[in-house]
Amino acid sequence: QVQLVESGGGLVQAGGSLRLSCAASGRAFSTYAMGWFRQAPGKEREFVAAITRSGGNTAYADSVKGRFTISRDNAKNTVYLQMNSLKPEDTAVYYCAARPSVSGSTYYSGGTMYDYWGQGTQVTVSS
Repeated sequence: QVQLVESGGGLVQAGGSLRLSCAASGRAFSTYAMGWFRQAPGKEREFVAAITRSGGNTAYADSVKGRFTISRDNAKNTVYLQMNSLKPEDTAVYYCAARPSVSGSTYYSGGTMYDYWGQGTQVTVSS
């Protein structure tokens, strides 16, 4: 089992940047594929980015491609989401998620595929 704690959210102006972190407790972090999701008020949760357990492969939603970067440091049990060129429509609660992964080359973009979730961190982008 793994516990996830997000941090790094806040208020930023449009065009600015934020880096979210998700710290995982428990052993064997490197065996988990990780993902970031977000949920805006009145909207369904949506996929943002995913990374394989080794960090070798990544995937992004079209809405964030070229602006966001997911990465991980398995030595620090942490996954990151670097968010640049932020837009007001990026405003949401951001969640990280983890799923045990046998394959080192598989990432997951569906929320139902993940077993563990953090509590979320609020990102607000002002225009």
